[in-house]
Amino acid sequence: MAGSRGWTDDILGEGFQQRTLTLEPDDEGDVVATLVRYRMPPLEQLGEFLLPDVADGIDVLYVHGWSDYFFQRHLARFWARLGARFYALDLRKYGRSLRPHQTPGYVDDLRTYDEDIEAALTVMGHGAADHAAGRRTRRRLVLLGHSTGGLTLSLWTARNQDRVAGLVLNSPWLEFQARQLGRLAIAPLIQAGSRIDPRAQLPVVDLGFYTRSVSSTMDGAWDYDLAWRPLHGFPLHPGWLNAILTGHRLVDAGLHLRVPALTLLSARSVLLPRWNDAMLRSDTALDVDAVAERALDLGETVTIVRLDGALHDVFLSEEPVRERAFDQIVAWGRGYLAAPVTRQR
Repeated sequence: MAGSRGWTDDILGEGFQQRTLTLEPDDEGDVVATLVRYRMPPLEQLGEFLLPDVADGIDVLYVHGWSDYFFQRHLARFWARLGARFYALDLRKYGRSLRPHQTPGYVDDLRTYDEDIEAALTVMGHGAADHAAGRRTRRRLVLLGHSTGGLTLSLWTARNQDRVAGLVLNSPWLEFQARQLGRLAIAPLIQAGSRIDPRAQLPVVDLGFYTRSVSSTMDGAWDYDLAWRPLHGFPLHPGWLNAILTGHRLVDAGLHLRVPALTLLSARSVLLPRWNDAMLRSDTALDVDAVAERALDLGETVTIVRLDGALHDVFLSEEPVRERAFDQIVAWGRGYLAAPVTRQR
């Protein structure tokens, strides 16, 4: 890790700040990640119903999914109400971290993000060097990942279990949409393509239905930057897809997590070639049944919640669905994030 710069005001407005994390250059040149933090303004605290018993002493790090970046103000405020310090990471070549000379979202190994995550954790006080030296912060770490970010954080947690208190997954991409048989069939072809031309452009598979369900410019309710979260997603490349399929294979083999994990999913998927209004209340990106089954391979303590009416990003669903998701996090947090009790012998 090359270093980081100080905090500055973020595009999300009051209470939000960002910090550029300078990473080691890659074959495309300079690389950065961006850490966003939220601190609830004092006047806002007066008007909030706070539940500081749920996540007091917790630091949350959120990682977004494919063709995405952090813009969910309400998610940060929710965790702040629970007593947590909330941070979000725009990974290299995404959102705030994307530079004109870069291939958007491209890596050829999900372990590449170890550097991004480590840079963020160092700023948060959870760095590997302090951990190894026994200079641990008294605060505990909860990781929160959406879609590809959920896959990335699950794999990272498996390699760093003693640094994580809990893992919350929002529609994590733990299995290929064509399930295990489809993944096993396509993996050799993608692997061969990644060796021949890793940045070759693959056919567009995102028909824009997910964007239609969430963007306020269409049938959705959310305002965000369509340059950073485009209508049809970023172009796909064999090198990147090979990294994803490798991650799926590792989850399939079992991650053996001792860390408690909460997986939030829609009750149903609608994966069709034409628009259907049911897509406004369904996951249009993943096969949620396949993901629910694969989530059982994460580890020994896995909670799976299926939410009727949820979108692929559960936290961008209609308000009643979001509130049910938040209630589930509160219940799970009270069960698994409470301060450890010292048992008397």
